[in-house]
Amino acid sequence: MTVRTLIVDDSPAMTAMIRRKLAAEPGIEVIGTAADAHEARAQIKALDPDVVTLDIEMPGINGLDFLERLMRLRPTPVVMLSTLTSQGAEASIAALELGAFDCFDKARLNRPLGSTSAPSLADLLRAAARSRPHAPAARAAAPARPTSAYAPHRDRMIAIGASTGGVEALIALLMEFPANCPPTVIVQHMPESFTPSFAARLHRLCQPTVEEARPGAVLEVGKIYLAPGGGRHLEIGGTDARRYCRLVEDAKVNGHRPSVDRLFHSVAKIAGANAVGAILAGMGNDGAAGLKAMRATGSITFGQDEATSVVYGMPAVAYQIGAVAEQLPLRRIAPRLLAECRA
Repeated sequence: MTVRTLIVDDSPAMTAMIRRKLAAEPGIEVIGTAADAHEARAQIKALDPDVVTLDIEMPGINGLDFLERLMRLRPTPVVMLSTLTSQGAEASIAALELGAFDCFDKARLNRPLGSTSAPSLADLLRAAARSRPHAPAARAAAPARPTSAYAPHRDRMIAIGASTGGVEALIALLMEFPANCPPTVIVQHMPESFTPSFAARLHRLCQPTVEEARPGAVLEVGKIYLAPGGGRHLEIGGTDARRYCRLVEDAKVNGHRPSVDRLFHSVAKIAGANAVGAILAGMGNDGAAGLKAMRATGSITFGQDEATSVVYGMPAVAYQIGAVAEQLPLRRIAPRLLAECRA
């Protein structure tokens, strides 16, 4: 399969660099370029690309505004080109929420192939071409934070893993959690500079308190702990009666740090049958073995189904190896997680 790609960037130098990088990649064909939203709209209509690379910062209609219109009117796989600054992270999180397939750090275009284990731009384009683009779901305004009639079991906890396609999935899932949800730990693969913005975004949108996990933070009802991106794995430590967050400096697992597998294995060890696990959309196989370990210790485990996954990679592998007790569409996962943790 040849991935027909349209480059949208207002910088001729950046456009030339992207074109040069992709020319060396098998199965990637650059079929056109555009310098602004007007040109991009015309090129998409005329060329019908498989994937679009889109610069977040453009003159006139910026990349985010253009992405929102594109995903609403003509859903197309889009890989955003961004920077890993705090401002770039905010924009990237917004792009992922709007339905972009993934974000790629512009700085990595200058690095030689194979210099990092992270997916290359060409890898993302190939995966995006196989994905399921869709218009983002409409969302209500940020809710108030009252304690609902839901009563969590005092011993239960939830563990969730996600990667590509997980930002929008996590937002949709966690917006259904009540303010007094069971303690919840999450690994979402993303760069270190992105996770503070993502945690803050989730906190604004959701009823529970959402924060980046800190070493020694005790797991409490009504709190959601997001693994910081970058150099450490998130695990839980302590005992089943008193669990806390651990941030561990160690080698990457399945090419990731933090790794979903490392989190799930620790949950299996500490919480066992008092934990409920879910694996959401993502590339690769991270989390499958850990979720299987959770299920072996008595945890109830769920996987996002293929029809609602932007990338049906991680949940597919987990299902194939018997780690998933039940596959569900995304909209049904939050109610089941909460039901399994109800007092």
